[in-house]
Formats: sequence, C-alpha cells, structure tokens
Amino acid sequence: MKLPADTVIATGKLTAYLLVPMARGDKSAFLKRAGYALESYRRLIDDLRTQILPLEAVEQREDKFGRYYEIRGSLTGPNGVVLHVRTI
Repeated sequence: MKLPADTVIATGKLTAYLLVPMARGDKSAFLKRAGYALESYRRLIDDLRTQILPLEAVEQREDKFGRYYEIRGSLTGPNGVVLHVRTI
C-alpha cells in the first residue's frame, strides 16, 4: 500500500534521535555519510517525503499508539551518496 502524501514525519524523531550522535543505536553517522546533519533536518524531511514516502509500505503491527508501517528504499542525500534505508 502507499501511505498518504501528508503522512506525519515527526520532526522530533529527526532532531532528538536520528540526527543526534548516540552511544547505542547511532543512526546519525549513517545519515551523515549522505550529507544529512542536525542543522539541515528539513532537507531530510523533504527527501524522505519525496524519495521514500511514495514507495510501497508494508504494515508491521498495531498497538495503542497506532499502526506501524515499514518502507524500504534508496535515499539519495544532498551530497549524492545513496543510502539503502528501512523506515518505520
């Protein structure tokens, strides 16, 4: 299935988790390889919305917070590096 174009991409998930170095489960170094950084988080939101969101989404589970979908695809960063990503 395809998720709606106006699907919420939580800013806090990027600015407080994905783009911040973490001692465990760090994703910021992976995203940095493609040129993404905390100060330009809006670019990552735009790229996720245009490059990943239009791809096929597979429902994973549902809980009290809602439904969770997985999308796998390629994300081309601002510096042209392509990352193979899995989003939930």
